[in-house]
Amino acid sequence: MGKSKTTKFKRPQFNTAGLPVSVGKEEEEQADEDCPAAELLEKLESPSADVREFACASISRVVQQSQNIPGFLQRDAVRKLGPMLLDGSLAVRETATGALRNLSACGGQEVCEDMVKHDIMTPLTALLRECFAGFDSAAVPTNDKKNAVEDVANEAVNLLWNLCESSSQALSVFNKSGLLDVVVPCLERHPHNVELAISAAHCLHTVTEDNPELLCSVNTAVLAALENVLLSPQADMAHTLLRTLAAGTLWNLKGSIPAARQAQTLTAVVATLSRCLALDAGTLIPQLRQAEDVRHKSAPAASDFEEQAAGELFPVDEMEEEEAAPKPGRNGKAAKVDNDFSDLLPRGKEELREATALLTAQQTSLEIIVNVCCSDDPSDDEWEEESSSDESDMGPDGLCDGLSNLMSPLCLSAEVHGALINHSIPEKVLKKTEFPQKEAVDTCQRDSSWRGLIKKMHRVQSRALTCLHSILSTMDAGSLGGPAALQGAAQHLSTLVFNGTEISKDEEFLEAVISAMRSLLQMLASKNIPQCMTAQQLMSLSEAATRCDVVSVRVNAVAILGITGGTLAKEKGTAATLEMIGSALLQVATKDVDLVVNGEALDALFDVFADGEEAEAAAKNINLLLSLKTLQPVFKSKIRKEGRGKYSPQQLCVLDNIKVNLRRFIGYLEKVVKK
Repeated sequence: MGKSKTTKFKRPQFNTAGLPVSVGKEEEEQADEDCPAAELLEKLESPSADVREFACASISRVVQQSQNIPGFLQRDAVRKLGPMLLDGSLAVRETATGALRNLSACGGQEVCEDMVKHDIMTPLTALLRECFAGFDSAAVPTNDKKNAVEDVANEAVNLLWNLCESSSQALSVFNKSGLLDVVVPCLERHPHNVELAISAAHCLHTVTEDNPELLCSVNTAVLAALENVLLSPQADMAHTLLRTLAAGTLWNLKGSIPAARQAQTLTAVVATLSRCLALDAGTLIPQLRQAEDVRHKSAPAASDFEEQAAGELFPVDEMEEEEAAPKPGRNGKAAKVDNDFSDLLPRGKEELREATALLTAQQTSLEIIVNVCCSDDPSDDEWEEESSSDESDMGPDGLCDGLSNLMSPLCLSAEVHGALINHSIPEKVLKKTEFPQKEAVDTCQRDSSWRGLIKKMHRVQSRALTCLHSILSTMDAGSLGGPAALQGAAQHLSTLVFNGTEISKDEEFLEAVISAMRSLLQMLASKNIPQCMTAQQLMSLSEAATRCDVVSVRVNAVAILGITGGTLAKEKGTAATLEMIGSALLQVATKDVDLVVNGEALDALFDVFADGEEAEAAAKNINLLLSLKTLQPVFKSKIRKEGRGKYSPQQLCVLDNIKVNLRRFIGYLEKVVKK
C-alpha cells in the first residue's frame, strides 16, 4: 500500500530491563534474595584494590543474567560504579568499565538512559581523555603483553558505543564534549591493537549516522584516519570487519568530504563492501573450525586455573542470543535488533572470533548498502504533504494516483548507481540470499561454542534479502541484467519461500524474503515479463502470511496477490484463479485486525479486478460488488475511530486515498453489472 520507506539498520539492543510483568511477587522476592548485588556493591568501598577489582569483575558476570539487573539498579549501582572508572588501579578501571558495559548491553535502552541520567558520561569522558593521554606515554605493546591503558580504553569505548546508540542525551554529550577527537585515536591503534580499533570503528559508525551536529567536528585528520583503515593490507577477518565499519562511517560522513574527493571515496567505500561480500563464509567457517582443532592439538593443555580465568568474566554458554521484534527507528524506519556478544568471547577463541568477525562484517556491509540505497528517501514532510483531497490526482481510470506516486521507484545518483554496478553489488547480494551452506551449519552445530554462528548466518541471509529489496527499489531492469536475470531471481526467491514442505515460520526471514519478492514481482509486472508463481504457491503464501504477527509480512503478501492477479487478469482462461485470489483478498480486507493490511488488501483488489473479461467474470462469481458495499461503511468507520493516534500521517494519507478509491471502484463495478 504505497511505497514503504526502505529499512535502515541500527545496532541491536536487548529488551531485558527487568523480570516479565507476569512474574509473581514471590518469585521477584526470591530473585532479589538470590542476587548478590548488596554484597558486591559494598565491596566496591574496600580499601583493597584487589577486592574492588574482584567485585567489579563479579558484577560484570552477574549482570549478564537480566533478572539480576533490577537488584543492582535499585541499589544505585551506576552511581557507585562511576567513581571506579577513575580508580587509582588500572585493573579496577578496566573491570569497572566492563561491568558498566555489560550492564548497558544486557539492560537495553531503558537501562542506558538511566545510566546517562545518573551522569555516567562525566566519569566516562574523563576516563577516555586519560586513556588518550596515556597512549603516547605508554610503550607500544608486544604480542605477549598488551598495553593496560588500551585494555581500559577498549572497555570504555564499548560502553560509550552502547550509551550513544540508546540515548540521545549521551549522543549530545559526545558531540558537545568533543569525544570524536578521543575515539579516532583509538581507531588509529589498528596496526597493533585491532580489537580496540574495531570497538572504536563500531562506535564511530553509530555516532556518525543521522548526526548533523557532529559534521562540523569532522576535519581532514578524521577522514584521513578512516581512509587509512580502508587501505590496511591485512587479510584476516578482524581487519575485514574494521574496513567495513570504516566504509560505513565514511558513507555517513559523505557530506563532510571535499567535493573533489567524493567520487574517489565512494568508489573506495563500495569496493570495500564488495570485497567483503565476495568472501565465502560457507567455505571459510569450516576451515576456521578445523584450524582451531589443529591449534588445540598442537598446543600444551591449559591448566584448570587458566581455563577458569578465560571464561570467568564472560562465559560463552551463558550468552544465549535473544531475538526481539523490529522496533521503529528514527524517521519511522524499522530498526532491526539482535544481540552480538562476539567481542566478549574469552581468550583462546581466535578462530571463533575470526568467524564471528566475518559474519558481522558481511551483515554490516549489507546494512550499509541498504542505507546507501535509501539515502534519497523523501523526508517525513514530503510524505505528509501527499493529500488525497486534491482532485488533480485523478488518473485516467478515475482513481486517485496518490498510491502510484508513493510506489514510484527511488532514485540513486549516477555516481552511486555506477559504483554499485561496477563492483557487481546486485549479483553479490543475490548470492548472499541463499540458505547457509550445509557444511558450515553442520560444523557449527557440532560445537556448542560455535552454535551461535548459525543464527548469524541466517541473519546475513535475511539482511541480504532486505538489501535485494532496496536494490530492486532503486535500479531499473536493465541495470539488473534484463528479463532473463530477473526471472531467474524470481525463481530463486520462490525456491527460498517454498523450500521444503511448508513456508518458513521465521518472521525475520519471512519479512525479508516476501519484501524482496514483492519488489521483484512489481518490476516484472511493470515490464510485462512473465512471472513464475503458481496459484497454489500464491494461496500458500497468503495463508502463511495471514498467520504471521508481523504487519509488513501480511501487507507484502496481499500486495503480491494483487500484483500477480493484475497480471493474470490480462490473460485468457484465468477467471478461476482470479476468483481464488479475490476471495483471499476479501477475507483479509474484512477480517485482519490492522487497518493498513485491510487497506492493502482493498488496493490489491482494485489492481486485480480493474479491467478485462476474465476479471469481470470472476468478480461476478464471488459477488465482489455486494461484498465491497458491505465492507465500505465498516472501513470508513474504522479509519475514523482508529486512525488518529494509531497510524502515521503517511499511513492515514494512503488509507484516505483507498477510501476514495473504494467508492469509485464500487461505481465502476455497478456499471459492469449493468452491461
